[in-house]
Amino acid sequence: MSTVAITEGRVDANGVDFAYLAAGSGPLALCLHGFPDTPWGWRHLLPALAEAGFRAVAPFLRGYAPSGLAPDGRYESGTLAMDAIALHDVLGGDAEAVVIGHDWGAMAAYGAANVAPQRWRRVVAASVPPATVIAASLLDYDVIKRHTWYQFFLCNPLADLAVPMHDLAFIERLWADWSPGYDGAADVARVKEALRDPANLSAALAYYRHTLGGGDQTPSLAEVQAATMSPPPVPTLYLHGVDDGCMPCPPQEALEDAFNTEGSRVQLIEGAGHFLQYERPREVTDAIVSFVTG
Repeated sequence: MSTVAITEGRVDANGVDFAYLAAGSGPLALCLHGFPDTPWGWRHLLPALAEAGFRAVAPFLRGYAPSGLAPDGRYESGTLAMDAIALHDVLGGDAEAVVIGHDWGAMAAYGAANVAPQRWRRVVAASVPPATVIAASLLDYDVIKRHTWYQFFLCNPLADLAVPMHDLAFIERLWADWSPGYDGAADVARVKEALRDPANLSAALAYYRHTLGGGDQTPSLAEVQAATMSPPPVPTLYLHGVDDGCMPCPPQEALEDAFNTEGSRVQLIEGAGHFLQYERPREVTDAIVSFVTG
């Protein structure tokens, strides 16, 4: 077990007050979480990256307490990508930086690396493939049942009533469905802390509403928004749990066709669902550290 301590800090970037977890010193390794999650999902990875010579930083994304709400009310994926670029600046990133993203964090990583490839030496993305891969099975019944339904539901005003009921039991059920067989009670408790305030929960739902549901988007970020849906032009490691109950695991061949930049690779994690970094921490950590130090 690593003896490297995880510390906490705050930084202003792109107009938002970000709280973060961090470990180590060296080139920046920016680790981005998704929904419904927190940067504590990277608790195994941060010390390992530190031991590998990185300054590993995992922010609470905009709107997730204790980070601040977006003062401009913007939560679309293009804004998340710009947050990653701004964090690269304020955290002292250079051309040796790497960006690692899960779920919404993966989309932010795609966008940041497409818009500013010179800032990132390597990219790691998990559990949300590029739009071209998703589109190939978009009308498949299993994809609709396991993935598409909740996106549409979270864009509906009924979600404002249903999700917070019974102390955010909706989130508990998502975790149980998305990572079957994994006891995520302690992890979900941290998610609830980040989203229990109605303002924070509204922010998390706004990710879906602004990106997928026709909500407010920033016209000047249209190209960045599109970039969050595409594989980046830098070497990328893509990870996906074989038993993912949210986004059914795509065929490896389709993923390899999408991630075809030289040096990229795809690794499917057996026995893991959507929250693979919690379920198979050693395998996921080893894969990421090996890739970003290669």
